[in-house]
Amino acid sequence: MRKEKLSTKETVLVSVLKNPADLHILLTQKWYRIPQAFTPKKPFSHLAFYQPAIFKKEGKQIRYYAKILSQETAKRIDLLPHQPRHPHAQDIYDKYTFSTIEELPQPIKNIIPRRVSFGFTSLERLITATNLLELYNVPPIEQMIAQGLNQRGIPLVTEYPIGYSSGRFRIDLVVACKNGWLALECDNNQSHHLASQQQKDHHKDLVLTYHGWRVLRLREEDILDRFDRSLARIEMAISSLGGPITKNSDLRSFSLPPAR
Repeated sequence: MRKEKLSTKETVLVSVLKNPADLHILLTQKWYRIPQAFTPKKPFSHLAFYQPAIFKKEGKQIRYYAKILSQETAKRIDLLPHQPRHPHAQDIYDKYTFSTIEELPQPIKNIIPRRVSFGFTSLERLITATNLLELYNVPPIEQMIAQGLNQRGIPLVTEYPIGYSSGRFRIDLVVACKNGWLALECDNNQSHHLASQQQKDHHKDLVLTYHGWRVLRLREEDILDRFDRSLARIEMAISSLGGPITKNSDLRSFSLPPAR
């Protein structure tokens, strides 16, 4: 194992606990591992730990964080010798050890379900945030649009999962219309400015359009700076599809394509 000096900057790397066994190691043995091939290059002094849905009632949130005491590199088999047949047993990992594991004043919730992977934030924001949008300083643009449509009596479905042979997707907002389905995608600047994400967005739009969806993308700056105009664009799209199936109705009555 090789030890390295760490940066003293109070930058937090948000990481993921894959299962309760990893949480047990964190709380009892006070260490965490990252495959070296995926370790971010940017220096960080703290780790925060996201618990996904596999944790059930304790899932979809960040509860714990820790200041890094030391860093070592080792093979996975040396870190977890009881799993000698694991397919990554010979891979190199970065092992981070801590003197104490801290619990946040309040859990940071994944209020709009998002896939969480490595991401950076500040220690101050980690302590004060109550949800992932606040943690990453992302404006709640989806919530703003959903609230605006609800105030106009237009029912919708949020975070709708759907799959086709050419891909599985999660649509930000869906309005069921008399002559089709409207997919509303709210693109924040932080995630959607990258060329790789724009390619994924383009593929998603092509697949949905091929299967009969109308797709309307709204940029963060349009929602924040031209909110009424953004809502007017949505209402025009809904009107072009014959209007919503019904207003102020139970969402369960929507005639949506099946989530597969």
